[in-house]
Amino acid sequence: MQVNIEPSWNAVLKDEFEKPYFKNLTDFVKNEYSQNTCYPPGKKIFSAFDHCPFGKVKVVIIGQDPYHGPGQANGLCFSVSDGIPFPPSLQNIFREIQDDLGKPFPATGNLERWADQGVLLLNAVLTVRQGEANSHQGKGWEAFTDAVIQKVSDEKSDVVFMLWGGFAKKKGARVDKLKHLVLETGHPSPLSANKGHWFWNKHFSKANEFLSQKGKQEIVW
Repeated sequence: MQVNIEPSWNAVLKDEFEKPYFKNLTDFVKNEYSQNTCYPPGKKIFSAFDHCPFGKVKVVIIGQDPYHGPGQANGLCFSVSDGIPFPPSLQNIFREIQDDLGKPFPATGNLERWADQGVLLLNAVLTVRQGEANSHQGKGWEAFTDAVIQKVSDEKSDVVFMLWGGFAKKKGARVDKLKHLVLETGHPSPLSANKGHWFWNKHFSKANEFLSQKGKQEIVW
């Protein structure tokens, strides 16, 4: 099946695109977008891959599913389009960066600037119906993104995996910890963060320290 995704990822995932579940998933997504308002815009479904070719991946951050409000989702987990107010989880991410690295809040919550540096901002489910969180769960996206994580774990080395919250920890459970740095903490959502499960995790400085030790360019968070 021909999938409009960045060429290096197309090469890595070509076998996945031929599996029956992916055809069923594609049919489901096409029908949903034709019948309902869904996010992100169709051309941005694979933005996480388009901004971060396979050979450039240095960090993987795993989210759950896209924001489901108008104008928010842009195909990158935790990221919002320019001009959109920061959702609570993203606010807490920026607070942690401020505490960890001394960097002020950015002007925009658009995280394309991270993706372009080699941060794969991967939601487990890549599409959602407007106003209905988790509405596209269980349709095949999870199998696809499991395959993505497995490919990165198997075929690359010295990648930083940031697993935030129980869902992400489960999603990344099979990452090879002998080859990669796996950082785990609570989810940045207020429900978790306000219980002390997020702040002061120092994931951003730890990631850069690891990348520097491996001779890789640090991420400008």
